[in-house]
Amino acid sequence: MELILKEDVIGLGFKNDIVNVKSGYGRNYLIPQGKAVIASPSAKKILAENLKQQAHKLAALKAAAEEKAAALEGVALTIAAKVSATGQLYGSVTNMTVAEELAKLGKEVDRKIIVLKDIKKVGDYVAVVRFHKEVSAEIPVKVVAEGAPAEEVAAPAVEEAPAQEAEAPVAE
Repeated sequence: MELILKEDVIGLGFKNDIVNVKSGYGRNYLIPQGKAVIASPSAKKILAENLKQQAHKLAALKAAAEEKAAALEGVALTIAAKVSATGQLYGSVTNMTVAEELAKLGKEVDRKIIVLKDIKKVGDYVAVVRFHKEVSAEIPVKVVAEGAPAEEVAAPAVEEAPAQEAEAPVAE
């Protein structure tokens, strides 16, 4: 079933997108909730005309999203979490955790626009914040053991590199 979205639907698309969904989802949820209309030829013509008239408004929304993305440029998060001896987290780091850490830095971001797989181990990850369908910002997220000093967390990464260099001459 082809539909035109009347508002942003997380995981499906953005306002004025034409999307294909299963007929039950469209007929039983999207259309009754007012989130979409059937994409008939006349509805597509109306959409095209509306997009022409709203081009400057859409450009302003994109510019605002680019400003928000620029504000997050250079931001890197370090999240301390309780960790077992094997490096496995007790629980996980989610988009809600990332949103809370950004709020502590004074950057208010809705958790629903943060795309991140649940993190269950210590390490480096990337969170993507989607402000607009064409504008997104990547935030590096480092998960460390709670209570461990930063030097101890960085030290194993430094020790691994010389060990790999030492193995290379032996292999020759």
